[in-house]
Amino acid sequence: MNDDIYQRYTEMTGLEFLRELIARGDASPMGQLMNLRVVDVSEGRAVVEGIPDARFYNTMRRMHGGFAATLIDTGLGCAVMSKLGKGVGYGTIELKVNFVRKIDVETGPVICTATVLHAGRTMLTAECKVTDKAGQLCAHGSGTFLVYPKQG
Repeated sequence: MNDDIYQRYTEMTGLEFLRELIARGDASPMGQLMNLRVVDVSEGRAVVEGIPDARFYNTMRRMHGGFAATLIDTGLGCAVMSKLGKGVGYGTIELKVNFVRKIDVETGPVICTATVLHAGRTMLTAECKVTDKAGQLCAHGSGTFLVYPKQG
């Protein structure tokens, strides 16, 4: 992770920040830990790839639900961030996750495509789908995000 971009966050819009992360091939510390990376972003939309790893298995040798939940929270958050101005932050205040197909190492990379549904002055909502390489739905979710005051 290249820390200088995080020190300059207040100088960039959310969309500029995310595009720079993609250009650098960078990920947040959580993204690195969970094998997640933003692969595409536009205003109000983000695509995040997650690579399942056996380190994330639960006791039944299936991917722990927290893997998909983290992927969903990341995708939704990036879509929200893409709508924010310079130095404006956000935080998840509600997250809903639906699991519809198992994810394991054999599933291979999964893609979370998230879209902002509502972008208000103090709150945003977004929804997403998580699909496997064949395009089959594995999970879907939605979230509500609180806008933090401008920093810097």
